[in-house]
This record gives sequence, C-alpha cells and structure tokens, in this order.
Amino acid sequence: MAKTAKIIDGKKIAAAIRAELKVEVAALKKRGIHPGLAVILVGDDPASQVYVRTKERACEEVGLASFVHRLPANATERRVLSLVARLNADKRVHGLLVQSPLPGHIDEMKVVNAIDPGKDADGFHPVNVGKMLIGQDAPLPCTPHGCQELLLRSGYDPAGKHVVVVGRSNIVGKPIAAMLMQKAAGANATVTVCHSRTKRLATITRQADILVAAMGVPGFITARMVKEGVIVLDVGISRVEDKTRKSGYRLAGDVDFKGVSKKARAITPVPGGVGPMTVAMLLQNAVRAASAQGARK
Repeated sequence: MAKTAKIIDGKKIAAAIRAELKVEVAALKKRGIHPGLAVILVGDDPASQVYVRTKERACEEVGLASFVHRLPANATERRVLSLVARLNADKRVHGLLVQSPLPGHIDEMKVVNAIDPGKDADGFHPVNVGKMLIGQDAPLPCTPHGCQELLLRSGYDPAGKHVVVVGRSNIVGKPIAAMLMQKAAGANATVTVCHSRTKRLATITRQADILVAAMGVPGFITARMVKEGVIVLDVGISRVEDKTRKSGYRLAGDVDFKGVSKKARAITPVPGGVGPMTVAMLLQNAVRAASAQGARK
C-alpha cells in the first residue's frame, strides 16, 4: 500500500520542456525564422490577465516574440474578428489565441472558427480537433497534451491502462479521452469518460489505473473513490475561501489531495501540477507552427 504518493512535479517538467523549446527556437532563428505568439485579451477578467502575463514571461524565457492585444470589455465582435483576421495575415505571428472567457456579447466559437488552423495555438479549431480525433498531425489542446506529457515524462505510460476521465468539457475531458485512446505512442489506453449524469460514479472511478479529474468541483474526488496505486492527474483549480490566508482564499483542485494521496501511487498537486504544463504546451504549439510555416516557404 502506498503510504504517500509520489508528487508529479508539473513545474519541473514544464521547465524542462521550456528549456527544450529554447534550443528549438534558437535553431529556427538561425534559419531566419523568428517564432511569434499573439494573444488577444478582451476585457479585464483578473484570472485572464494573470494567465496572459504568465504567457508573456514564458515567451520571453524561450525566445518567442510575444504580441499581446488588449481590447476593452465592450469591444464589438466585429472588432475582435477583424483583429483575428489581421493577425492571421501577419507573417510575424505563427501562433494565435484568444483568451477565454470572452464577454457574453461575443460568440466564442465564431472567434475560434476565424483563427487560421495553422496558427491555432490552443488547438481548439474544429479542423484541428477533427485531425486529433482521427490521429492526424495537428496542434493539440494544451491542457490535455500537458497531462499526456506529465504521464510520459514521469514514467507512467498509459498504454494498456484503464484511464477514467471525470468531466466531458471540450477543453479537457473530450480531447484527453480522444488523445489517450489513439493507436499511437503515448496513448493506447482504454478510456472511460464520466460526467454529472453518470450513475454509480465511484464504482467506475475505483477501476481507474489513471484518473483524470476535470469537472471543476473542489475536492470532489475523495479517497473512497480511488483504488490503491492509482495515478491521479488533478486538472481542476478553484478559489476556496480560507480565512487563515492573507488573500482570504486558497487554490484547490478537484481531488481531496490529503486523502487521495494516501492511496495513490502518484498525484499532481494544485497548484504546480497540470497548470504549468498548459503554458508549456501552448509555447510548443507556437514553435511547431513556426517550424511548419517556415518549411512551407
């Protein structure tokens, strides 16, 4: 019985990936290709502003040019789409993303669909989602791809394992299920997807060799819901009231870390687990796009 789970250190693994990308970027620059990532931020959502600043710092670290376009919350949908079109045509921009969430008056899918699939740094464009589903090369959604890399770089190959995904969002649940069931290296898992309508949920989660928690409910996965020796990836991150903290809150994942870590073989912490990997894979998508676009010249 595992007394204390091994911590899967997302910060450390993400740092290693950024170091690899720094070498790749330097090599591209020697070929006259200067990779650039553009971000559109609409409004003043505090969490989004933090994410964008984190992405800016990460770009600087690996040598990517960073183009951040900040628009007011009342910017029209037409204005956002016009900016997307301009960045699609900008040869300095190899990767492009529009920070989510967008203000309610803007159709988010219309904006995603407007991004050039070849510059889709988030991996959300329907063309790229379709390619991912049938196993063709495409930019992959960053958080699911980060989860896959965490498993592989920590020595937990999902091949032949039963992966249970709790959550069916377009951003995490659906794509990670599709990615891990592929007939490909780093995949070949048997995948079960659970959600809010799943009956006898704990019976299913206890079957997991690898459990991916991605439903956005703090502390939802408890020790009684997992088996001994499970590998746990906690994708959730929520603010939970904590009067002992100066800020008045703490960050919590979808997993009851204290209880589950006593049964798990390995587990990601929150923060410091999946989060840093999302940014690392975003940079990787931008660098890969620069390489592909450079090869087509």
